[in-house]
Amino acid sequence: MRTLLLLMAIIPPIFLMYRIYKADKVEKEPMGLILKLFFFGAAITAFAGLIESFAGRLLRIPLSEKTFTYKFIFNFVIVAWTEEGLKHTVLKRISWRRPEFGHRFDAIVYAVAVSLGFAAIENIGYVFNYGFFNALGRAVTAIPSHCIFGIFMGYYYGVSKYYAVRKLWRRETFYQFLSLLLPLIMHGAYDLAAISTGTGLSAVFFAYIAIMDVIALLMVRYMSRHDSGISD
Repeated sequence: MRTLLLLMAIIPPIFLMYRIYKADKVEKEPMGLILKLFFFGAAITAFAGLIESFAGRLLRIPLSEKTFTYKFIFNFVIVAWTEEGLKHTVLKRISWRRPEFGHRFDAIVYAVAVSLGFAAIENIGYVFNYGFFNALGRAVTAIPSHCIFGIFMGYYYGVSKYYAVRKLWRRETFYQFLSLLLPLIMHGAYDLAAISTGTGLSAVFFAYIAIMDVIALLMVRYMSRHDSGISD
């Protein structure tokens, strides 16, 4: 049973990573680099958990967990900033100066590798704690969402690199900021919707996931077909 749960936890992120890797039509990225990004993304999961646990305890001093203010601050300021900030840090430290980073779609592959590495370890914890049905639910909600956050991060990260090569520093900084800000907002909105209760709010949650899925799919297809060199 534990083996089955482990497989159910890790197969969805590995499958999505494979699909994004296959979508890179111009020049495949080195597998060693992808694995490095994936494993470093996995490694920061424990660090993120410690930060979130500590910050959550501090936040409970002035605020009750039941209040909307607590939920908003915890999900947007603590969880989203911590997780997306750590992912972005790993992404930039490992990939920014790599000579293989030559096309804009490369940035999506890199960012998704970090995000899905994080999602894989996080998923193992949830699945072993909450079981089979949790694994099924997360396979169609949380795991694709982490992938989507990575797609948006990677898209703007690639644009930032494009302007960095041209020494347009203000534009580089702006798009670097967007590559963190948009995944952060999307992540915070996802978490806030996920913990909300009520039939109407559940419908909003699943509609939000569906919209994100469609936008991310169209973005990947477009970028895959119209990929361009960073230096072109």
